[in-house]
Amino acid sequence: MAGPDKGSEAPDFELPRDGGGTLRLSELRGKPVVLYFYPKDDTSGCTAQALDFSARKADFDEIGVAVIGMSPDSRKSHEKFKTKHEISIDLVSDPDKKVLETYGVWVEKSMYGRKYMGVERTTFLIAPDGQIAEVWRKVKVPGHVDAVLEAARAL
Repeated sequence: MAGPDKGSEAPDFELPRDGGGTLRLSELRGKPVVLYFYPKDDTSGCTAQALDFSARKADFDEIGVAVIGMSPDSRKSHEKFKTKHEISIDLVSDPDKKVLETYGVWVEKSMYGRKYMGVERTTFLIAPDGQIAEVWRKVKVPGHVDAVLEAARAL
């Protein structure tokens, strides 16, 4: 499944969030949202990406943009990851991978010739009306957060 694209409505979800409780996307209507999907807590690329978003959190806050990271890791894993690296953005957990599948980021990957299912690093910028304003697929971490911030400022 390809998942939603630019101009379509961002599929709603309610998932467990770090720190307890749940996060529902539709409750953030009226403000822009950066929703980024990453493969795994505490791996090098994912840690770099979370630290980059955390480092720019004040810039996103200043323009009223919520930043949410999502992976299939458990809430407990997210909490350890956040504490260890002092990550300041919200993380949600999709252990059943239903939202990952809905957004088209749970895909077949290949490493050393072995095929497996995993998260394709993808970022969605969602406008205040719930429409997807921009999509970055197969994200390369260096410079990515700056590109997302620039696009968010242009909304």
